[in-house]
Amino acid sequence: MIRFLTAGESHGEYLVGIIEGFPSNMYLDVNYINNELKRRQSGFGRSNRMSIEKDEAVILSGVNNNFTTGNPISILIKNRGTNIDVDRIIRPRPGHGDLSGMLKYNHQDAKNVMERASARETAMRVAVGSICKLLLNEFNIRIYSHVVQIGPIKSIDKNYVEDEEILLQADKSPLRVLNKESEELMIKEIERAKDEGDTLGGVFEVIGKNIPVGLGSYASWDRRIDGIIAGCIMSIPGIKGIEFGLGFDVANRLGSQVHDEIYYDGKRYFRKTNNAGGIEAGVSNGENIVFRAVMKPIPTLKKPLKTVNITTKEEDLAQFVRSDVCAVPSASIVAENMFAYVLANEMIAKFGGDSVEEMKTNYNNYTGSLNNNKR
Repeated sequence: MIRFLTAGESHGEYLVGIIEGFPSNMYLDVNYINNELKRRQSGFGRSNRMSIEKDEAVILSGVNNNFTTGNPISILIKNRGTNIDVDRIIRPRPGHGDLSGMLKYNHQDAKNVMERASARETAMRVAVGSICKLLLNEFNIRIYSHVVQIGPIKSIDKNYVEDEEILLQADKSPLRVLNKESEELMIKEIERAKDEGDTLGGVFEVIGKNIPVGLGSYASWDRRIDGIIAGCIMSIPGIKGIEFGLGFDVANRLGSQVHDEIYYDGKRYFRKTNNAGGIEAGVSNGENIVFRAVMKPIPTLKKPLKTVNITTKEEDLAQFVRSDVCAVPSASIVAENMFAYVLANEMIAKFGGDSVEEMKTNYNNYTGSLNNNKR
């Protein structure tokens, strides 16, 4: 099984990551990893830190001549934006981890909390996830995302965009939105929030394609793949909810309008709809896995909210630290890579193998038996 650990602070010298359990003989393309890091830094509404940071991953171990060895892979990302614009944070920001973290760890300065609770940590998660994407690419599994809402503005595109050529267009948008008309309205909304010293959240959609039947399990509660995905996505800073397929809209429909009817074309089972979002009973069903997640507005506001000064215990205004106005496009990239981690882990759990070649043999035997009507 794959497991990973990250370390480092937002304004420290480096972010560090270690990923263990990866098979050997997989080509590790550092340029691909760095491009994923670049995608994470993009998006209209980001702070000026994005003009300072130019994230690049340095692979320290677990790779020889650009191929994985089966040993733990260690990664380093240098922080260039190490200067912080405040000495102490004693006026905790509502919506942030400042106060809870200070009380939990008995800190007198919320900087100790902010440095690790900051979304800066997700840069290393993207580096780790991009390695997982490279493994998934070996099996033609692809992951896409696009933003469907910023503040009150919703994209007018219909649900479940399936066409990969269309999905690839998201990276050409400053907000990762597929509809130009919606994009323009969203940009205006972000500019309005910035002028008012406020922030905005939104919703993004993630689509996984070419995922085999049978990842996850219904047999044990902690092996259900939708539960695992939900846990990983909810661990991203600012994410407050997730839904699969029709999600909360199933409450408005009859069962006959929700469940995906099953067909057989002589070679495989399939569905003409994907209301389940590619998962039934905690197991991938062979359709695209589709989920949406909502990100709250960033809690650091130029127009600060009321708080309590932890030194004087008197009412005060929250401190401002350099921050984005909107980071939903960036969060969608982090979500892609956390999803990739889940899928890579499930692929290794199901198809095993200490090398990519062994995994492919097991995978081909499994999918071949499905296609030859043995199941």
